[in-house]
Amino acid sequence: MRVHSDDGHLVSSPVVRRLQHGDEGRWDAFVTTEPRATFFHLSAWRKIIQNVLRHRCHYLYAEQNGSITGVLPLAEIRSRLFGHALISTPFCVYGGAVARDDESERQLRAAAKVLADDLQVDYLELRDREQRQHDWPIKDLYVSFRKAIHPDHEQNMKAIPRKQRAMVRKGIKANLQAHHGRDLDSFYRVYAESVRNLGTPVLPLKYYRQLLQSFGDDCEVTVVSHEGQPVAAVMSFYFRDEVHPYYGGSVARGRDLAANDFMYWSLMQRATERGARVFDFGRSKQGTGSHDFKKHWGFEPEPLCYAYYLVRADEVPNVSPTNRKYAAFIKAWQRLPLPVSRVIGPWLARDLG
Repeated sequence: MRVHSDDGHLVSSPVVRRLQHGDEGRWDAFVTTEPRATFFHLSAWRKIIQNVLRHRCHYLYAEQNGSITGVLPLAEIRSRLFGHALISTPFCVYGGAVARDDESERQLRAAAKVLADDLQVDYLELRDREQRQHDWPIKDLYVSFRKAIHPDHEQNMKAIPRKQRAMVRKGIKANLQAHHGRDLDSFYRVYAESVRNLGTPVLPLKYYRQLLQSFGDDCEVTVVSHEGQPVAAVMSFYFRDEVHPYYGGSVARGRDLAANDFMYWSLMQRATERGARVFDFGRSKQGTGSHDFKKHWGFEPEPLCYAYYLVRADEVPNVSPTNRKYAAFIKAWQRLPLPVSRVIGPWLARDLG
């Protein structure tokens, strides 16, 4: 179909295509300039999800008059435990279709529905930051935490509520040291123990290594040490003027030292020096400890509207620790020896999405 623009020139309607090798530059150029696009829309996630986690990807884009006008990254997750799903984007907090015009966005979502039907998945999940699809079921389990940060460190310190500010100072008095770089081994030791203690499997080391390799300087590891021993660590992503502390945690000894508070304060300092002006604390489930921790830092929750198109499923899925069905598994996982959890965890975690 072709329509005429206001100046009389022929304008073609958007056409949906699959991302092919060699088109990554065009895709990422769109993502970096489209305000609603996020770090998790970048094309490098396709290679990581396919090559490391072994899930089939279906990255769709809308094209009009030779230019990309919208993108929709999708990956197919097959799991004996959690079912068969098409998600935008698994292992990421944000996703969904982003486009420069309504028609491109509509065409992308329509193509995703056709794909979901063809694949006979249980459901299609679009991890939109705001509600975009009003006639689909919505899951409001998650909220995000985003806040502007000031170029001046003292202003950022004053913005932290008093009780949490005292915890940051406790970490400073404990002589904690933060190092920002690419110390992946220290990060993984700390992070694997942290998620095991929470009852969650950890992804394989090669996954985090691939993140560092794929995103280069836009992916950085912060390790907090006490008396030479790592007690907290976080892997962060940088995108435009934002910093995303994404994979983070601490070992048991770090709690008494306020290592997490010190770590995020150190990261905030580092991020402002790198030019970041937005601190994206990521998503949390409502009613959890991480949710309360972020609120105590002065961040206000913003609802995340994950939308679902149900194909074989009868209801919106709840593949999360809040589901009572997984409570026994979580308790058992917390008791696993750490070396065992690091061997078995990656096999399970790759199916969580």
